[in-house]
Amino acid sequence: MLRALALLLLFALPAAAEEVVAGLSQSRISITTDFDGSEILVFGAVKREDSIVTDPPLEVVIAVAGPSRPITVRRKSKRLGIWVNTASVEVDAAPSFYAIATSGPWSDMLSEVEDLRHQVSIRRAIRSVGSPVPGSVDFTDALVRIREDKGLYQTNIGAVEFNEQTLFNTSIRLPANLTEGEYHARFLLTRGGSVVDIHDTIIDVRKVGLERFLFRMSRDNPLAYGLMSLAIAIFAGWAASAAFRMVRN
Repeated sequence: MLRALALLLLFALPAAAEEVVAGLSQSRISITTDFDGSEILVFGAVKREDSIVTDPPLEVVIAVAGPSRPITVRRKSKRLGIWVNTASVEVDAAPSFYAIATSGPWSDMLSEVEDLRHQVSIRRAIRSVGSPVPGSVDFTDALVRIREDKGLYQTNIGAVEFNEQTLFNTSIRLPANLTEGEYHARFLLTRGGSVVDIHDTIIDVRKVGLERFLFRMSRDNPLAYGLMSLAIAIFAGWAASAAFRMVRN
């Protein structure tokens, strides 16, 4: 009886006035030995029951996040002419990849409260720092800067083309140095800094072929992987030496 009443109340609730529907050009990325990155086309539309409200206008924020892992960020300083680790901060979890694309200036996208609630910006996506030390924010900034230089963290302001507040599209560049796992793509529809609707989907990134075989061996049987690597290195050295002697003779 209670379950039936709950269902009746659920169906009685009004549908959202504006909803975001979105898709990706590909939902699976295969990492092979010659993988040099990929570009995903992101597209979608706003589904609405009433006429378009233009004041304030709708905005779109797209965020793609790779698997999160704990990481230790270290600071090196010069001591007696030698660079040594002098301080470190433990980050609970940081996404291995994170890309944001927006339809306008960030100040128009999300308020601080909404960003904190949904953890959309890059620094919000990096979870709280454990064992904080003085200046721990600097360590987080350094992590973001390093991964931005590697193309792993991207902020593309104004990169989403949003036509008549209905159709939108953009592209996300995935670099070659991707971590295997599930990548979560979020599409946020916002108005006046508040989130109106969210749509989520998954991008599956997996190693295939020889790349996956070597990856699994290195994890499941590290001894055999190490011996095989050593044997290949010895054979390659011998082959290069033999080829050099043949050239000389």
